[in-house]
Amino acid sequence: MPARSLMIIAFLLLVTSLARVQSAPKSTDDHASDSAYIRQGESDWAESVVTNDVSVLERILADDFVGVEIDGSHYSKASAIRDYRTQPSEFASNHLNEADIRFYGDAAVAQGSESWKKKDGTPGKFVWTDTWIKRGGKWQVVAAEDLVPPGAPTGQP
Repeated sequence: MPARSLMIIAFLLLVTSLARVQSAPKSTDDHASDSAYIRQGESDWAESVVTNDVSVLERILADDFVGVEIDGSHYSKASAIRDYRTQPSEFASNHLNEADIRFYGDAAVAQGSESWKKKDGTPGKFVWTDTWIKRGGKWQVVAAEDLVPPGAPTGQP
């Protein structure tokens, strides 16, 4: 094999190795303050479904946000804010249970769960995946998907 071909193969192997290292998720320890901010944002969002606190949605949801409800329908930041302003909450409580956050450069994937109780006393649980992006130095949610685990009562915030 000519020396030039060997050099090209070696270069491609090096580039491939570097690409893998750069795309590997960073640990939460590398992003302690970012992780704390995202975890607090997730907790605030869970709590806001009880109070319909629009300021939480305005702060953490990106303008181009798209969410997926448990029934598969999509919603935007604007429609979520409209619903908070026009529909009374059916929830007496909603609390973050856990949030696992993984970072990929200026992107983070948060997966977790929350427990809620409706005003009629019905308890339930959501599990979710939220995608956060850091733009202009600010972390915001660009995508979210909620589901109700098998056997749990259904309900929508």
